[in-house]
Amino acid sequence: MTIPYFDAGAVRSAVPFSRAVRAIEEGLLSGVDPELDSPRLFSPAPDGEFLIMPTEGGGRYSGVKVATIAPRNPGRGLEKIQGIYVLFDAQTLAPLATMDGAELTAIRTPATTLAAVKNIAAAAPDGEGFGDAPRVLVFGAGVQALNHIRAARAVFANASFTVVGQRPHRVAELVAVLAAEGIEVADATGEPDAAVAGADVVLCVTSSPEPLFDGTLPQDGAIIASVGQHGLDAREVDAALVLRSDIVVEGRASSWRESGDLIPARSVEEWQRIQPPNLRDLMEGKLVRRPRTCCLYTGVGMAWEDLVTAAVVYEEGRPGK
Repeated sequence: MTIPYFDAGAVRSAVPFSRAVRAIEEGLLSGVDPELDSPRLFSPAPDGEFLIMPTEGGGRYSGVKVATIAPRNPGRGLEKIQGIYVLFDAQTLAPLATMDGAELTAIRTPATTLAAVKNIAAAAPDGEGFGDAPRVLVFGAGVQALNHIRAARAVFANASFTVVGQRPHRVAELVAVLAAEGIEVADATGEPDAAVAGADVVLCVTSSPEPLFDGTLPQDGAIIASVGQHGLDAREVDAALVLRSDIVVEGRASSWRESGDLIPARSVEEWQRIQPPNLRDLMEGKLVRRPRTCCLYTGVGMAWEDLVTAAVVYEEGRPGK
C-alpha cells in the first residue's frame, strides 16, 4: 500500500484560505466539539520541544500531528516549527496520507482566526460593524503574520492592512511579498499606539511573552485576536483589555490549560463560572456582543483544526479531484 505524501506546495494548492476558513466553519457546524479535543502533549527535545497533537475527530478521519519547535532555528536559517501530519481512517485506523505539518499549521491557524473574526464581526450590535472593509492591524512579521493577512483578504475583500514588527528587514520582506500579490500593507512599526487606536481588527501573531500594547488603546467595538502564544507564562494582551472586552475562546478547556492571555486577568475558577463562548458556540450564533465593547478572541491551536484542514487536503488535493 502506497500512502500519499502532500508536500508544502500540495497542501497550499489543495486548501486556499477561503476554503480553509470554510473548512473550520463546516467542521464546527457538523459536530466538532472543541471541549472534547485531545490535550496537546509536550516533550523536551534538544534545543526545543516535541509537540504531539492527536484527535479522534468523531467522523470519517482521525489524525495526529508530530511537530518540533526549535526557537534557535531562525538564527540558523531554518524554520522554527517543522513537522508531519498523519491522517487515518477513523474506523479502521489505517493510515491514509501524510502531509507537511508546518504548512498545515501555517494555513489552519489563520483560517481559524479569521473564521472567528468573521463571525464575531457578524454579531456586531445594530449600528456597529465595518462590513467588508475593516482596518486590520497585524503584530508580527513572520509566516503567521503573512498568512493572517492573506486569510483576512480572503474574508474581507476590501480590508486595508498595517503591520507592526520588531525586525525591520522582516517587515520589509512581508510588505514586498504581499505587494507582489496585490495586497498593500503599511508599516506602522514607528507608531504602534496610533495604529492600535485606529484599527477595527487587531491580529496578534507574535512570540512575545509580554503584552504588545496598552489594553485601553483599542477603540470601542474593535475585534482583537491573540493567537501567537501558548502557555500560562506568556501573553500578547494585558488584563486591561481582557477585563473591558467580550471574550470568545477557541476552547474553554484548552484555554484554562494554556491561555496566558486569560488566566492572569481572572482565575480559572472565575472563567469557569463565566463560561465564555467557544468557537462552536460562536458558529451557532450564541455570542451576544455588548454595544461599544471590544471583543477579544484567544486561541492556542487545537488538533481538530489540523484534522478538518487535512481532510480537505486529502479529499480535494488528490490527483483527479
